[in-house]
Amino acid sequence: MRKPTTPIRLGQRVRLLRRTALVAALALVATLTVVLWPSPEPVRVTAYFPRTVGIYPGSDVRVLGVRIGEVLEIEPEGERVRVVLAYDAERKVPAQAKAAIINSSVVSDRYVQLLPVYRKGPALRGGDVIPQSRTAAPVELDRVFDSLHTTAEALGPRGANKEGSLARLLGVSADSLEGQGADLHTTVEDLSKAVTTLSDGRGDLFGTVRNLQVFTAVLAKDDKSVRSFNTSLRKVADQLAGERKDLAAALKHLGVALADVTEFVRDNKKALTDDVKGLTKVTKVLVTQQDALAEILDTAPTGLGNLQNAYNASSGTLDTRNNASETAQDPAALLCSLLGTTGERRDAECEELKKLFDSLPELTRQRGGSGLASTDRTLGGILEAA
Repeated sequence: MRKPTTPIRLGQRVRLLRRTALVAALALVATLTVVLWPSPEPVRVTAYFPRTVGIYPGSDVRVLGVRIGEVLEIEPEGERVRVVLAYDAERKVPAQAKAAIINSSVVSDRYVQLLPVYRKGPALRGGDVIPQSRTAAPVELDRVFDSLHTTAEALGPRGANKEGSLARLLGVSADSLEGQGADLHTTVEDLSKAVTTLSDGRGDLFGTVRNLQVFTAVLAKDDKSVRSFNTSLRKVADQLAGERKDLAAALKHLGVALADVTEFVRDNKKALTDDVKGLTKVTKVLVTQQDALAEILDTAPTGLGNLQNAYNASSGTLDTRNNASETAQDPAALLCSLLGTTGERRDAECEELKKLFDSLPELTRQRGGSGLASTDRTLGGILEAA
């Protein structure tokens, strides 16, 4: 007996229809979302041109020839024209972009070209302005024709060539330049290279001129000092000019003297070496004894003064004062004072010393006799007696 298959096929068809309806509904929703979703507002910028011949509202705004927007408004303002441009917000244009009116042919419509192409960095935003310094418009044919007509009249029979002056100039120039084409070409080429070199080094040239300007300003500020320096320099130059013979003679003698010195040094090299070595030893001794030398230099003036005071010009002798008798008057007191400086002094010991010296015979105190008080004018035989 067969199984029923019709109910199963109907269920599959129902499910398939439901899936198809669901996919169609989703596609319709996506389409409506794309169509009805609000798109971002176009970017509106203002550009100022010197003139806008051939540009109208609705003209293309392009980048590299690709249309990205259109011209919205054109309004003259004095000697310039204000043009409002709008382009898609998805497109980016550099913030420092330039605008130019381009005509691809003589008779075709013109469009506004924005350049350069955006790479990175800030971009134009709505409300930004492209000033006239960054816009350009093509020269019209009528202006070219007017310029050519004006030039032709200026050079024609009623202008520069009214009396044939221009014709004579051209004739003389042709005669003068005949056969000099190669030289003229070389001159122009060399001039071009020179101008190129100056252009490449314009930074250094401008820096040199700027430094020269600073130097000149400093000289102008110190004009009085500069004038005084120039005057002094002139006086020195005049003095040197007046003594140039003496300078020449001095230089000549100096050359001779240097030759003699060279010969002397060469002949006496060994002796000079020994002298320098000896001088080195003397110098070392002086360095070693510098404290003693300093002490001698400090005490020498006093000693020389005492020596001068001790010299007796009438007798030709050095007179000294002998105080031995005064010291011998109280030798016990002298010894007690010495003991006091060492911290060993005692009154009992001083009394014993006094008794000891009192028991000794009294010293002879003759004045002018042959005793201790007599004067030895020869200082022990060092000097000759008068």
